[in-house]
Amino acid sequence: MATMSTEFVNDAKVMSKGQVTIPKNVREALGIDVGDRVTFIVDGSDIRIMNSAVYALKRLQQQMKGQASKAGFTSEDDIAEWITMSRREDNAQ
Repeated sequence: MATMSTEFVNDAKVMSKGQVTIPKNVREALGIDVGDRVTFIVDGSDIRIMNSAVYALKRLQQQMKGQASKAGFTSEDDIAEWITMSRREDNAQ
C-alpha cells in the first residue's frame, strides 16, 4: 500500500454559487466522506480546511489542557479507574 504524502498542492474551480468540489486526494487526506462537514479557518489571506469533527476535537483538547492534573489524574490508569467507577455508579442508578 502506498503512503500518501502529507504535503501536496491541488486546485478546484469555483462555480457560480461559490461551490467547489474538494479533490479526492484532499478528501482522503482530511478523512472526509459524503455527508461530513468541513471547517474553514481563515487567518488573513491564509485559509485552512479541516474535517469539522477533527477540528472540534482539537478545540476541546485545547480547552481541557491541564484540567486532568487539576482533577488529580496523574496517569491514564487514574482516568481508566475513574471511568470504570463512573460507569458502575451510572449502572447502579
